[in-house]
Order: sequence, then structure tokens, then C-alpha cells
Amino acid sequence: MAKRRKKQLPVLVSLLIGFILLSIGIVSVQTLMTRHELAQEAERAASQSVAARESKQGFIRRLAPYAQVLDKQYQVRASITLAQAILESDWGQSTLASQYHNLFGIKGSNPSTTKLLETQEYVNDQWVTVKARFQVYDSDVASMKAHALLFVNGTDWNKDQYLAVRQARDYKTAAYALKAAGYATDPDYPAKLIRVIETYDLAQYDG
Repeated sequence: MAKRRKKQLPVLVSLLIGFILLSIGIVSVQTLMTRHELAQEAERAASQSVAARESKQGFIRRLAPYAQVLDKQYQVRASITLAQAILESDWGQSTLASQYHNLFGIKGSNPSTTKLLETQEYVNDQWVTVKARFQVYDSDVASMKAHALLFVNGTDWNKDQYLAVRQARDYKTAAYALKAAGYATDPDYPAKLIRVIETYDLAQYDG
């Protein structure tokens, strides 16, 4: 019996070594597959990031020429128009912008020219969801002109409500003038506008 065990021992060792080598091979293949998958995922993420940047730049390039026209015609800074369009419409992706061409969240009261939608308002130091009527436009250009005319004509109760925005000598002053005039309830609105303008160099479009 002892002699038989001695003969079987090398066979057991060989089987054990073979199993170990096979396991190492499987792990190596899995590692290579994992690395390949990670590389593919990284490549996809990079492509999506580039596409997103191109989409944002495309949005700016599409609106910038008319924003400059409005700047010359109505003294509404192009950088402010573009930054507000970006913030208010989420780069043209919001429902209000993509379906109704309202880039600036301009409200209205006429049921035949408005759409009732939910929105976020900053009330009593907190964000709340409310329903409001928003103006519907035929095109983004029509929305941009309405935005500029709002600054020119003011509101029904104060025709000079946005005069300081048009008189501002730089985009920072204009951004804070918007908040002071009550354009937005968000306390951080001026800082957000300025950050967008500086991130995407929108001041280059100002007259």
C-alpha cells in the first residue's frame, strides 16, 4: 500500500499544479477582459463628454449672432442674454425651451398664448414647486426678442424696472441689477450668471 501511495503522489502534485496554472490563466483572461471593458467605458465617456461640449458650443454659436443684434439695438448685453438662456433653458433642453421656444422662463397670463407648467420658486428661504403660465413662442429668436423688449419696456407697474440692467457698463453689474430688479427669486442668480459668462467666455460677444 505504501508503494502505491508513493506512485500516486506525483500524479496528485501534477494535478494540483495544473489546477493552479489553469486558475491563474482564467484570472489573467478575466483581468484582461476587465481592463478592456474599462478602456471601452472610458472611451465612451470621453466621447460623450466631447459631444456634450460640442453641443453647448453649438448652442452658443446658434444664439450669439442674434444676441449681438439685440445688444446693438436695445443695449441688452449679449453675454447676459446668452447666460440667461443657458441657465433658464438648461442649454435649450428644458421642456419649456424645447417644446415652446421659451428660453428665459418668461411668464404670461393669456391662456391662448401660454402653457401652464410647474416651476421652482424661492419663497421664504426655501425652494417650492408652483404652477405658472409661461409664454409660448414660434421660435428661439422670437423668445430672445421678447426677452430684450421686456428689459426695454419694463413691466405694467414699472416701465423702468430693468433700466439699470441696460445701463450697466459690464456684465457683472448687469447680473446684480437683474437680481435687484426682481427678475429671479434665486438669491444666487447673479453669481450663476457670472460663472456661466466667465466659463464660456460670453463677454466676447458684448458690443
